[in-house]
Amino acid sequence: MVSIVHIAGIVLTVTLLLAVSWLSGRKVKDAQSFTTGGNSGSWMVCGALLGTLAGGQSTIGTAQLAFCYGVSAWWFTIGAGLGSLILGLLYAGPLRRSGCSTLLEVVSREYGHKAETVGSILFLIGIFISIVSQVLSSSAMITSLFGIHLIWASVVSAVLIMLLVLFGGIRSAGASGIVKLVLLYISSVVAGVVVWHIAGGWTGLRESIDHVYMDTPQLAGLNNLTDIESIHHRYGSPFARGFFKDMGGCLSLILGVVSTQTYAQCIWSAASTRKARRGAVLCSLFMPIIGAACTLVGLYMRGHYITSSELAGIQQMGEKVPAGLGVIDGTALAFPTFVLEHLPAWLGGLLLGTMLINILGCGSGLSLGASTILVRDVYGNLKRRLGMKDSPLSPLTQTRLSIVGILMMAFIVAILFNGSFINDLGFLSLGLRAVAILFPLSFALWCPGRFQARRVLLSMPIGVAAMLLANALSLPGDAVYYGLGASLLTILFPTKR
Repeated sequence: MVSIVHIAGIVLTVTLLLAVSWLSGRKVKDAQSFTTGGNSGSWMVCGALLGTLAGGQSTIGTAQLAFCYGVSAWWFTIGAGLGSLILGLLYAGPLRRSGCSTLLEVVSREYGHKAETVGSILFLIGIFISIVSQVLSSSAMITSLFGIHLIWASVVSAVLIMLLVLFGGIRSAGASGIVKLVLLYISSVVAGVVVWHIAGGWTGLRESIDHVYMDTPQLAGLNNLTDIESIHHRYGSPFARGFFKDMGGCLSLILGVVSTQTYAQCIWSAASTRKARRGAVLCSLFMPIIGAACTLVGLYMRGHYITSSELAGIQQMGEKVPAGLGVIDGTALAFPTFVLEHLPAWLGGLLLGTMLINILGCGSGLSLGASTILVRDVYGNLKRRLGMKDSPLSPLTQTRLSIVGILMMAFIVAILFNGSFINDLGFLSLGLRAVAILFPLSFALWCPGRFQARRVLLSMPIGVAAMLLANALSLPGDAVYYGLGASLLTILFPTKR
């Protein structure tokens, strides 16, 4: 149960982050400092990256996936860490030397404004899906903590995300990210140590999962687990959902981080290329540790809890649930329920506040990236086509208004898609971003003047369409393979201008 001590801890941490964001935002005077900053140190870059990567998908989503598929849930944060590493080591220098402020601007300089417009629209779809997943994560937590209706929880989530980013931009994301870096690591280490202690290590975790299914055959049937070997494979194998499926998800994270405006803005915000690289490398070291802790929490919860839908299914069979098992309303509540019921109230409040602000901070960073593309690429190209030279609103006002609009739409979609796997939305989102612009961006940076602009333009919608079709038809492996393959083939034939 949520106590006054829990609430006090949550309010304390959220207030701290809002204060840091507001103080950072006082330095923002124009759209340029709002979106790219320009003088961030290595830890500020790391904080901005971590603040947008370690959100609901990396924490609550990883625990949710571990509850259902065991250690394979770790691939999300492993992929995010590898993506950050590649972004820093291979892309930081070329991106900063390009003199651009958006990834689509890089593409536009090489392949024309049409490629920029098409890429912007497809890219926004991918980022928007990820924003929806952050709203879903924070809504689930707010609902479980305060017992309010999902719609109102989604409203609160969207408003808090707006407050975090509207007045600080990338400076806010970086400064608050440093605070979150400290708080999140305290949270992760504490949660992981507690799970390891109360479960009795890996052996205890494995035995508790074995018992929950073997003592409740109906539960095993509901989850398509027929024997002890299938249970061990589901929860102990790093490829529980299939090698190509899980590695495809990891690949989506790696390439999606490289291809995402939000993370590129963190690189551009650095005072130097060296600091940008160092910040990205630091982030790559921290991400897998967060994922490991959240995976342990998900495994522990699976061995001691069932969902309300599983309970209903067992009862419909006329069977009783063994004593000692707890019940959670949904798999997304695995992490917050663990904190509420297995940690001291004062510590649980701080940890829940940390998780909440990390989810909100990730949503704010993604919203900032989406608004930058919307204003500079989509709206900028529209003005160019219409022959408009000036706008009645300043670029800073346009960016802030677009953030409000994006989050209002995310709120509506989150209501419609409640119940989806948070990490599956994350894999889809990052995969779409990679398919849309990875090859056009990389070729523009590394192989300028070699590929036909028309082919590059066609590769964007063809790749995205192939990925969505593969996802809809549930083709073997991961849909990202089909999207990347279709995109690359479209560009390569023919290869000469």
